[in-house]
Amino acid sequence: MDWINALVQGMLLGGLYALFAAGLSLIFGVMRLVNIAHGDLIILAAYLGLSTTVLLGLHPFLALLIVMPLMAGIGYVLQRGILNQTLGPDILPPLLVTFGLSVIIQNALLETYTADPRKLPGGVIETASVDVGGITMGVLPLLTFAIAIAVIAGLQFIFYRTSLGRGFRAVSDNQDIAQLMGLNKAHVFGVAMALALAVVAVAGILLGMRTSFDPAIGGGRLIFGFEAVIIGGLGNLWGTLAGGIILGVAQTLGAKIDPGFQLLAGHIAFLVVLAVRPNGLFPRVEH
Repeated sequence: MDWINALVQGMLLGGLYALFAAGLSLIFGVMRLVNIAHGDLIILAAYLGLSTTVLLGLHPFLALLIVMPLMAGIGYVLQRGILNQTLGPDILPPLLVTFGLSVIIQNALLETYTADPRKLPGGVIETASVDVGGITMGVLPLLTFAIAIAVIAGLQFIFYRTSLGRGFRAVSDNQDIAQLMGLNKAHVFGVAMALALAVVAVAGILLGMRTSFDPAIGGGRLIFGFEAVIIGGLGNLWGTLAGGIILGVAQTLGAKIDPGFQLLAGHIAFLVVLAVRPNGLFPRVEH
């Protein structure tokens, strides 16, 4: 039963990792951009949630009503103002720019909030749990997993069932032809980044409610997100969820064997998948 419990907890943890990865998967699928600052943007969202809860006295879930549009706006301005100028056949400029952005965000958060660990006050939901078949599951991890499914389903719907999604797919397939057909690729890329950072806001708030955070942990969240994306398959949103679950299960089973083995087990699972299926388990199928 202990191993089954570890398996279930790993699946629930995978929901959080899928939220880390969903924004990465979206922007890679649309503009082939690898955002090194993604993890730090998650932590920025957590700190914005903290400021909102402290200043306005709101529950973190209500703070999302403020943090999500704020992060979306940051994403649009960032893409239109900086990142669009770096996109091209050479992948190095966006990597360097987003790395610099990562350093700037970390230092700005350090100056503003200090290095002390913080946590979002979730109230009773933090400790509430339900018992299913002898397995105790926290309400917050369950809710996180359900939100991850809802977010990915929503992104999937937008990508394949809306005019905005058609624009995303058009510029992803061929930017020049999309421009000739009347699409403004700079605007489409900006909207894609705005949508990705709205998802980042959800991930940051849920992370802040689940565990403590500080300005230096963005890099670790970025690695978890990358691993989930690559395990599932680049650009495949449902594959991202599967990748997050595999990563979470590997970590909890590793921790069951030895607490110090938790992170290493996740990295080993990532390397095994990369060796066997370099394109991920569920690579994106072009439509």
